Amino acid sequence: MNTTDPFLSAAIEEAEQGREEGGIPIGSVLVHQQKIIGRGHNQRVQQKSAVLHAEMHALEEAGRLPASVYEQCTLYTTLSPCAMCSGAIILYGIPHVVVGENKTFMGQEQWLRDHGVKVDVIQDERCVAIMNSFIATHPELWNEDIGE
Repeated sequence: MNTTDPFLSAAIEEAEQGREEGGIPIGSVLVHQQKIIGRGHNQRVQQKSAVLHAEMHALEEAGRLPASVYEQCTLYTTLSPCAMCSGAIILYGIPHVVVGENKTFMGQEQWLRDHGVKVDVIQDERCVAIMNSFIATHPELWNEDIGE
């Protein structure tokens, strides 16, 4: 299924930008009151960073915000969030996460739910196709990104 959700589409645009830059094609946007306040894509390759996953990049791009803003946000991500990104979601009290897909990687969705976060998984075919293609052509880089 492909969604017409403009925020997931924006996250997919970020993933595609990451792929075009030679990075890992995962994208994310942080949304507050129906406006994107932070956009990001995985920057581990481009910035030689250990921590700049898409969700972390979107949070960084949003800048320093009061807790009252984070508590009203939804984080959109093309791929199920890993333990690090899930920890940031909990730390900042983001109440809702929309996941493009979790077929290629199952992150910490249950842990997020156990901590009161609403997690919606779309299984968007575009997200699945982007990751399947990347994993098939760059398995070593993918395994590095997920810590294997």
